[in-house]
Amino acid sequence: VPVLSRILHFLEWLYELLAALPAQLRPHSDSQEDCFFLQGMFAERSLHSLVKVNFSWCFRESLGRRSRLGYSHHLLSSCVEVQELLILLDKPHVQSLLTVHDTVARKSYDPELPPLPDNIDDDEDSVKIIRLVKNKEPLGATIKRDENSGAVVVARIMRGGAADRSGLIHVGDELREVNGIPVDDKKPEEIIRILAQSQGAITFKIIPGIKDEVPSMEPKMFVRAFFDYDPNEDKAIPCKEAGLAFSKGDILQIMSQDDGTWWQAKHEGDANPRAGLVPSKQFQERRFAVRGPTTPIQPQKATSRRSSILRRSFRLSRRDRKTNKSMYECKKSDLYDMADVPTYEEVAAYRRPAGGRHRLVVLVGPTGVGLNELKRKLLISDPQHFGVTVPHTTRGKRSQESDGVEYHFISKHLFETDIQNNKFVEYGEYKGNYYGTSLDSVRSVLSKNKVCLLDVQPHTLKHLRTAEFKPFVVFVKPPSLERLRETRKNAKLISGKDEKGSAKPFSEEDFQEMITTAQATESQYGHLFEKVVINDELTATFTELRNALKRLETETQWVPIHWTHS
Repeated sequence: VPVLSRILHFLEWLYELLAALPAQLRPHSDSQEDCFFLQGMFAERSLHSLVKVNFSWCFRESLGRRSRLGYSHHLLSSCVEVQELLILLDKPHVQSLLTVHDTVARKSYDPELPPLPDNIDDDEDSVKIIRLVKNKEPLGATIKRDENSGAVVVARIMRGGAADRSGLIHVGDELREVNGIPVDDKKPEEIIRILAQSQGAITFKIIPGIKDEVPSMEPKMFVRAFFDYDPNEDKAIPCKEAGLAFSKGDILQIMSQDDGTWWQAKHEGDANPRAGLVPSKQFQERRFAVRGPTTPIQPQKATSRRSSILRRSFRLSRRDRKTNKSMYECKKSDLYDMADVPTYEEVAAYRRPAGGRHRLVVLVGPTGVGLNELKRKLLISDPQHFGVTVPHTTRGKRSQESDGVEYHFISKHLFETDIQNNKFVEYGEYKGNYYGTSLDSVRSVLSKNKVCLLDVQPHTLKHLRTAEFKPFVVFVKPPSLERLRETRKNAKLISGKDEKGSAKPFSEEDFQEMITTAQATESQYGHLFEKVVINDELTATFTELRNALKRLETETQWVPIHWTHS
């Protein structure tokens, strides 16, 4: 009790001292605000509580163990949380943890710069000694031999790489030493090997370039790659380690186009900030031009094959879906398609607005692969959501036919006028009558807030790829030859050898032709396909296609950038 009485007496004295302290400090303060601040601070109850705990802790240390326990229990009986904290802090493993923390906190982890070399040339205006810590990623810089001076200079800084993040190395800087090794007499390849073999900190001796690199203010640019690229197989790339590999269809973010030959890019969505080198559009187009275009698809044999090539737009018409038709024409020739070398296409993120028109769904595939069956299953699954076009013809209307149902029946003169005005997606002629799918028939389906299903010849794709239609192109591939024999052994192929359009079993020649045509189509037009399905089993293929079309209506896609500016 005497001890507690002394503590209370001391605390009362301390409170009086704290209360009087602001008044004693007022003559020495610079402003009234300082006085208010001090008065408020010393009046805080939390400060008084801290003083109590500190005093009690010090007093506790001066008592015996039994007295300390009794006193601590009496003092903290009304403050359970503080009591639990004290018990926790007394535990050996917590004491060890705090000791380790203090040891680590006192240690300096700043890199130690090497001393300035003594052998600096007097005629050098300035020298930079740079030390970078190298981890598993490359430094993100390439070098070259200057053609005029012969010096080894920094050719480019990769955006987001270690050198770029450091801000210490710039394009045009002259490299003199790496880890104390002079590089004046070494080839860039030898210097790259030195860097590749170095671990941890790397020290550079650099003479700054005349002009520092100006940060690029280029906006973000995204492209879809139309070809596969492996820098390890590219003999022209200045540094294979700095290259970025990608596959056809990948979306790349272009970080820099400062170099007309080598762009800097990274994969869209990649968390790694470092860019890699990819061939520029112009450079890759020149290389493709030198190699020559891919061999175009060879025309099918004779007129007996013609009906099976481009008959798909009419398959769902009732009377003439099996009628033989000649090869469809398009307003551009295949030579035009081959002149356009696919490299990159600038794209932007697109999502169908609520209530907006659906994207046109275009199916492409070889004869017999199952395009008609997939269209029919989609129509049956939801006839209010999916629709197909009604073709045009110049032949006479039969008694049981209705205009606008089986066909739109128009005059030959009007049909030819529409051909001249490029109003048809594709068209053909059979026995003096024209048949064709018009652009207006596609618009008619889309205007009803339906998804228009259209299957066409691949050479028409380029003329459907407009901001109006925003086509989603699906390529339907056949499975392997063995699976074709197994899954189509009881199926029938519609033949156009006679006017009745009879069906016949698939032959081995049909299977071979289907696979050959699919390979040639994918090679020539594959860069235009957004979805590829293998029709191994019809039900599974339909489910895959249906799910893809559902995602098309709800998720964001990458489309050509000019589609989003309309």
